[in-house]
Amino acid sequence: MRWPGSGAVKPFARPQRWLGAWWTMVLAVVVGSMLPALLLPDVPEGGDKLEHLIGYALLSAAAVQVFATRAAAWRAAMGLVAMGVLIEVAQGTLTTTRSMDPFDALANTCGVLLGMATMWMPLRDALLRMER
Repeated sequence: MRWPGSGAVKPFARPQRWLGAWWTMVLAVVVGSMLPALLLPDVPEGGDKLEHLIGYALLSAAAVQVFATRAAAWRAAMGLVAMGVLIEVAQGTLTTTRSMDPFDALANTCGVLLGMATMWMPLRDALLRMER
């Protein structure tokens, strides 16, 4: 199976495995974001913003690990920002137990930018070095 983005992956021994893992993380965020609120644990006031920030930071930092070029990583980042906004719209329009919150979308975007900052750190190729 070829995942979307296959041509832009770093030269791993098994690139499809890492790209598939990243897409699985993305899918987990989408599914978790659309679950009924009753199934989710209670968090302190404002704690969900921290969850959004950390979750999207991990997704974009993982994109930096997986994608070979800065352009490909930034395309993934733009996709994550769009996904975060669309999920908020979907929560407000397609569910009865969730609500649209622009501050969640802002936390998502800040998380994406935070994760993308790893592009300028020595850790940007940690996964590639670990695999070799």
